[in-house]
Amino acid sequence: MNKSQPTLNFWQIWNMCFGFMGIQFGFALQNANVSRIFETLGADYNNMAVLWVAAPITGLIIQPIIGYFSDKTWNRLGRRRPYFLFGAIAASLALFIMPNSPALWVAAGMLWIMDASINVSMEPFRAFVGDMLPKKQRPLGYAMQSFFIGVGAVVASSLPWMMTNWFDVANTAEAGIIPESVKYSFYAGGTIFLLCVLWTVYSTKEYSPEELAEFEQAEIDIGLGSQIVNNIRSTASYLKGGALFAAIGLALAIVIAANIERLDKNLYIAAGMLLAFGFCQLIAAMLSSKKSTNNGFSEVMNDLFAMPMAMRQLALVQFFSWFAFFAMWIYMTSGVASFHFGSKDPSSVAYNEGADWVGVLYAVYNGTSIFAAILIPVIVKMTNLRFAHLINLGLGGLGFISFILIKDPKWLVLSMVGVGFAWASVLSVPYALLSNALPIKKLGVYMGIFNFFIVIPQILAASILGFLVTKVFDSEPIYALVVGGGSMLIAGLMTLRVKVPTEL
Repeated sequence: MNKSQPTLNFWQIWNMCFGFMGIQFGFALQNANVSRIFETLGADYNNMAVLWVAAPITGLIIQPIIGYFSDKTWNRLGRRRPYFLFGAIAASLALFIMPNSPALWVAAGMLWIMDASINVSMEPFRAFVGDMLPKKQRPLGYAMQSFFIGVGAVVASSLPWMMTNWFDVANTAEAGIIPESVKYSFYAGGTIFLLCVLWTVYSTKEYSPEELAEFEQAEIDIGLGSQIVNNIRSTASYLKGGALFAAIGLALAIVIAANIERLDKNLYIAAGMLLAFGFCQLIAAMLSSKKSTNNGFSEVMNDLFAMPMAMRQLALVQFFSWFAFFAMWIYMTSGVASFHFGSKDPSSVAYNEGADWVGVLYAVYNGTSIFAAILIPVIVKMTNLRFAHLINLGLGGLGFISFILIKDPKWLVLSMVGVGFAWASVLSVPYALLSNALPIKKLGVYMGIFNFFIVIPQILAASILGFLVTKVFDSEPIYALVVGGGSMLIAGLMTLRVKVPTEL
C-alpha cells in the first residue's frame, strides 16, 4: 500500500511560500520604477513599449526551460530550491546594479537580466506548492502565495515614497542621474528578495522524486489522482502545428510590410515570435522523427502540444484575465488623468494629481488582494475552485467597467476593491486547478508552459490597444479599461468550461 502525502500545518505552508514575497519585491520595484529609470537615462516615451517587451519575452523563454530542468533535478539542495536560490542571488545583484546604470542600453540589458533571474526563482515556486501539498491543501498554498504577493507589492511599490517621506532621502537629482530614493529602494528590495528566499530554502525540506511518485500512486489507487496524460504525439501533428504557427506569423509579417508606416512596433515582435515558434515546432518534429527522446527542447515542445484538456481550457481563462490587467497597467494612469482629472498633459498639475491618485489606487488593489487571499479558501470551501474564480473575476470585470461610470475619482477605490479580488484569484485559483490536473513528474515544465498564456496577451495588448484607443475610442484611454473589464468577464464565464479530474 502506497503512503499518502501528509498534510502540512499553517506555519509549514507559511515558510514554504515566504520566499514568494521576496520575488514580488523584485517584480514590484521593476514595474513601478523601470520606466522612470529609462526616461531619466534619455528614453523616448514612444519607444518605451519596445524597451519593456524584454519582460514578457524573457518569461516566455525562461519559464518552460527552468520548469523542465527543475522537474529532472535532485541534489543536496533538493528539486526546486536550487533554482530559488541561484535565481535570487542573480536577481538581487541585478537590483543593486540597475539604478546605477550609466546609460540607457545598460539599463535595458539589466532589465533582461533582472527579469530572467526573477523568472528563474518564480517558476519553480509555482510547482513547489504542487510538490509539497496534497490536493486538498493546494488552494490554501496558492492563496498563501497571493497573500505574500500582495504584501510584497504594497511595500515595494511604496519604498521610494517611504525613502523620501520617512527617511528624508532625495527623490530628485540632476538630469541623467537616478534619484537616491530609487537607488536605496532597489538596494533594500535586493536584500529583502534574497533573505526571503533563503528563509524558504532553509526552513523547507523537499520530498524526493521517489516519495513524490509514491504519493501520486497512492492518489491514483484511491481514485483522487488525475489521469496521466499521454505526451507522445506523431511527427505529423508536429508538422501541422509548426506549419500553422509559421503561416500565421508569415501572414502577420506581410500585413506589417504593407502597413509599415501605421502599425505599432510591437507587431514586429509578435510576427517574429510566431514565425520562430512555428519553426521551433518544425525542428521539434524532425528531432522527434529521429527518436531524440533525451532532447530537452523536443520534450518541451512535445509537452506544449500534448497539454491536458483542463490546461487548454484554463489557458483561455488566463489569456482573457491577463489581457485585462495589462490594459490596466498600460492605460490606467493616462485614463484616470484624462477622464477624472481633465488633463492629458503630463506637465500639468491636474495630470500629476491624477497620476498620484493612481498610485493610491494601485495600493488599494494590492492591499485588497492580501485580504482576498485569506478569503478565497473560505469561498472555495463553500463552493468550489471554478465558482470561486468566476465570482472574483466578475468583481474585477465590473470594477474595470465602473471606471467609465464613476465621475468622482475618490469612489474609484471601490472599483479597485473588485480588481483586488480578481488579482488575488488570478494568482492562486488557476494554479490550484491546474496542479490537480497535471502529473507530478511534469509539474514544473507545465507550469512554465502555462506562463505562455500570461505573456501572449501582454504582447497582444501592447500591440492592439493603442490602435483601438486612437482609432476607435477617439484617443480616450479610459475605454481601454472598459475593454479590459469585458475581457475579464469573458474569462470568468470561461472558467465554467474547465473540467478537472478532481475539484475541491
